[in-house]
Amino acid sequence: MENLQYLLDGNLAWATEIKEKDPDFFTRLSQQKAPKYLWIGCSDSRVAANQIIDLEPGEVFVHRNIANVVVHTDLNCLSVIQYAVEVLKVKHVILCGHYDCGGIKAALENNEHGIIDNWLGHIKDVVRFNTEKFKGLSHEKQIDLLCELNVKEQVTNVCNTTIVRKAWKEEKELTVHGWIYSIKNGVLKHLVTCDSAEI
Repeated sequence: MENLQYLLDGNLAWATEIKEKDPDFFTRLSQQKAPKYLWIGCSDSRVAANQIIDLEPGEVFVHRNIANVVVHTDLNCLSVIQYAVEVLKVKHVILCGHYDCGGIKAALENNEHGIIDNWLGHIKDVVRFNTEKFKGLSHEKQIDLLCELNVKEQVTNVCNTTIVRKAWKEEKELTVHGWIYSIKNGVLKHLVTCDSAEI
């Protein structure tokens, strides 16, 4: 069995360095619990929300899953959205996908991947809803297109949750944003926004 002491050592070095630079950092962090943003993103280890948008720990509430999917039967994701909107009172929900997404690539394949195929079925539905848009495109362009279309579809799903619709009905300030991230250059791109004016 591999000993992970080097990770614990790395943590201690990191915490020590932070405290040397800013002695009150962890005290402030422990008292902060009012992020303005909910980030719903992909589980891909290359896509770290706080770093990408250059925010400190405590400034963004994060939920991640394979290919940033929002499903109306996923109680985990819905619980995160409800907590963020009703308790933390976030002002912005950011649904962020990324290019070169393994989940997206797998959804375009005809291979069997096991239990994850049930999850990927939601992405395959996005392909089915947009079949005409994929015709004549290279495989690489199909992947990029599906990454973008999936973000837009999941934004629609967020906007149609009972949680977000209730917040808008109560005239709470809440906007849902759809972004996509390029791992190749580190840049985010805005794809879509929706708010209460559109319901």
